[in-house]
Amino acid sequence: MTGMRRFRTVEWEAVAGVVAAVVALVLHLLGVADEGVLLTVMLVLLALLLLSVVRGQGREQHVDEVLQSVAGDLAGVRASLTPPDTILVGPRSLRTQSERFARRARGDMTWFNVCLKMFLPQDLFDAMLRPAIENPEVRRIRFLLDERERARWTTQVLPKIQACTGAEKVEEPIWCSLPETLSFILTGTEEGSSEAHLSFWGEPFMSHSADRDVPRYVFHVLGHSELIGRLSDLERDYAGGASRP
Repeated sequence: MTGMRRFRTVEWEAVAGVVAAVVALVLHLLGVADEGVLLTVMLVLLALLLLSVVRGQGREQHVDEVLQSVAGDLAGVRASLTPPDTILVGPRSLRTQSERFARRARGDMTWFNVCLKMFLPQDLFDAMLRPAIENPEVRRIRFLLDERERARWTTQVLPKIQACTGAEKVEEPIWCSLPETLSFILTGTEEGSSEAHLSFWGEPFMSHSADRDVPRYVFHVLGHSELIGRLSDLERDYAGGASRP
């Protein structure tokens, strides 16, 4: 089939012109055809060449028109798409995405109303908090925590933090009276905006066990979402009325 397609695409005018030129040249060498015949053959060859060029330009113009039409359609589709404000991250990719989020963080990073029990296993601490502490692009990390987390912070979480490179960027927590409604991590990004991981206390977002509460689902809130402004307002409101040691 491939050979047949190639056979069909042969420029038969060019083949005929070449054959005619060869025949005319042979006849001229044999003394059968004079210069007039050769001149006629040359004119025919030039005409065939011009015809081939015109056809090629026509095909190229058609291809350009098709490509421009496709590009216009793609631009229209792209303009009609609305990027999502949030992306739901589930259990299978939560740890990977949490680590990636911490490594991409820039500037100031706030952990609001998180349950410190999730940092008790060393592997979870290493996946979620250590990458942020050791990220050189993060300048400051602060926690806004409920008063009931003080003892756990001092005895179980702070020693893990102090063993990390960059521990000095973690400030003493801001202690608040926080309702168990939501928790979030808010940080800057390399694009100059802010993003967040937002979760809620209780099922189905939080996995509860006797020894710890661990997020099961989080919403990755993107920088263009209106939620970012609201989360920043919550952070300022609680930090402004918080008690400090």
